[in-house]
Amino acid sequence: MSIGLDNNNPGNIRLSATKYLGEVQLSQNKSFKQFKSMAWGYRAIFVLLHTYNIRYGLRNIERIINRYAPPTENDTERYISFVSYRSGIPRDKPIDTLSANDMIPIVTAISRMENGVEAVSEDVNAGWELFIKHKP
Repeated sequence: MSIGLDNNNPGNIRLSATKYLGEVQLSQNKSFKQFKSMAWGYRAIFVLLHTYNIRYGLRNIERIINRYAPPTENDTERYISFVSYRSGIPRDKPIDTLSANDMIPIVTAISRMENGVEAVSEDVNAGWELFIKHKP
């Protein structure tokens, strides 16, 4: 199993001062956050991407992934192409971070890229419901 799945953190969100609902405090991992369940881990990705939109004006896959998976750590171009292809959303098309139609396919693709296996759709959908219920 991948680190992201072991940590209920399918987006491999790094440890930071930002605290998410459902986050396990005092993570057992030295680099990545841990969540109480996969649903909370998916919610964190939705929150993070929504924050990129609100705080930094990142409104398409290309700009979001450039920040989410920077070239210092990733093959960012490959990541952008993968998420665009898997989600069916063109890399430069404006997205609505409050739209399930935009965000669920994007987050599902991010999870696949990060963990090497298909996301469990029930977990992604549960994460979306938590995001909508507990919007930041």
